[in-house]
Amino acid sequence: MSILRRTTFVLGFSLSSLAGFAQQAPTVAPPVIRLSPEDEARGLNGPQRNFFFATGEIKSEADYRNAGFFGQRLRPYLQGNEEALASLNSYRLHKWLYLGERLTFVGAVALYSQQVLAGDGDQQYFENPQKVAIGVAAVSLLSNIIITRHTNERFQRAVEAHNAGLSTAHTSMLNRLTPSAVGLAAAPSGYPLLALRWNVR
Repeated sequence: MSILRRTTFVLGFSLSSLAGFAQQAPTVAPPVIRLSPEDEARGLNGPQRNFFFATGEIKSEADYRNAGFFGQRLRPYLQGNEEALASLNSYRLHKWLYLGERLTFVGAVALYSQQVLAGDGDQQYFENPQKVAIGVAAVSLLSNIIITRHTNERFQRAVEAHNAGLSTAHTSMLNRLTPSAVGLAAAPSGYPLLALRWNVR
């Protein structure tokens, strides 16, 4: 009998590790999320169009899906990752602010136009209501710059946090598979025993 066949391997699991394995149900790993090249390159004050992302193999542009105006189609993939969800919530808030700003600007322009045409044949361009409309439109444009400066980054951070969480989970799983103790002992028969122990929390 060869030495390898005579060697006995004893895999010792603690009671806690056995209980841990019994309680763990098989789960499907969340997919890695990839943004389209154009969306990944968006910077400060970038365009406020919808993001496109993919969760599987990318063969063409058709593999990217629309995340929605508020990023709502991305949300199901971020469940369980608080950091990613917080970034997505911040992105949604800023999109609401952006939408409110656009409506305010359009309303101010409509008010100014209405006041121009309200005169009896003589068009007025700088009456008090028109001054108010011009001021509201100016403030709206200024707030647009502030609101949209980091909006796109918040969506990108949500994706980055999700993918970083997957890397952390993968590293944690490898650590759990590494034996916590390794030992050698002599069996009554005289052959060596190799004992490996895992502690799974």
